[in-house]
Amino acid sequence: MSTANTIERRLTRRVCVGNVPIGGGAPVTVQSMLNTRTVDVEGSVRQATELVEAGCDLVRLAVPDEESATAFGEIARRTRLPLIADIHYSCRLAHLAIDNGAKKIRMNPGNMHNREELKELARRMAGEGIPVRVGVNGGSLDPAFAGQDECDALVNSALDSVELFESCGLRDIVVAIKASDVRTMVSANRKLSAVTDCPLHLGVTEAGTLRTGLVKSSAALGILLSEGIGDTLRISLSAPPVEEVHAGKTLLRCLGLRSDCVDVVACPTCARTEIDVAALAAAVERATASVRVPLKIAVMGCPLNGIGEGKDADLGVAGGREKSVIMRDGKIYETVSSELLMPHFMMLVDDYIAELLSKKA
Repeated sequence: MSTANTIERRLTRRVCVGNVPIGGGAPVTVQSMLNTRTVDVEGSVRQATELVEAGCDLVRLAVPDEESATAFGEIARRTRLPLIADIHYSCRLAHLAIDNGAKKIRMNPGNMHNREELKELARRMAGEGIPVRVGVNGGSLDPAFAGQDECDALVNSALDSVELFESCGLRDIVVAIKASDVRTMVSANRKLSAVTDCPLHLGVTEAGTLRTGLVKSSAALGILLSEGIGDTLRISLSAPPVEEVHAGKTLLRCLGLRSDCVDVVACPTCARTEIDVAALAAAVERATASVRVPLKIAVMGCPLNGIGEGKDADLGVAGGREKSVIMRDGKIYETVSSELLMPHFMMLVDDYIAELLSKKA
């Protein structure tokens, strides 16, 4: 069961990264970045595959040297998604990454000061249909804008880079203004969205650990997305990259901007709880993380409110001390021994998903 999307999104120009569209009314995409060393081809391919299976739309990896640029090519050949090369300081490395299959270049032009080299790169990218993501944050702010109000400096630095690339014929531009402070990030992106039609990449930089980063990112991105601002996102976490993907998908689903994923709801538990709600809910989440169908599953810890609260779910559980009720399509489906609840319910989840996928096919 899905929630209708009532958010009126800001219309931006469309930019395609390989076959993945960003902006122009396309669904908001979820991105992540590998934390493996790029020269570790096998490890990078494994992690990229894990991200794809979790529902990631675009994958980025760092290209800090020539050896990494060469490895990038091998990883690109073995990965199902178009890969984004993350470049700092060196236009030469950007050229090498394109030579090796990069479908998009992410750079911070503020720390790349040879404008003639930037223009040469931009002309090549325009000719080959390679988009750029202009990144701006406090650590990569063009010195020319130092001394301005922080939000204005971020916006003006981004627009300066956009103007440079567009003057070279490159219009496939995504812009990312990031800050570690939620209010600064929100204010800067509001200002930027009012003056450009470039698609915006949303993210809080240096957000923190899994707990802190989720809260900060959800606060900032939730505000902007609910205002129709944002075409692609990354929830940056000091945690395994797959957690970024799960978080991004969950945020979009909560806002009604994505429906091709599973919504697992669970009660917070209390003294009435008679099953291990956390363990069952976590098991369901793990088992359904890569499922691309709209499905709501409710895990409730007691029969008092569980049956009623689970009626709007596709599948649900209301746990009891000795027996538990399983619901399907809002109705009581069967009652089972609580000792056998977890394996029995997980089997039902698998069967239900298989039915949905067969109908979708």
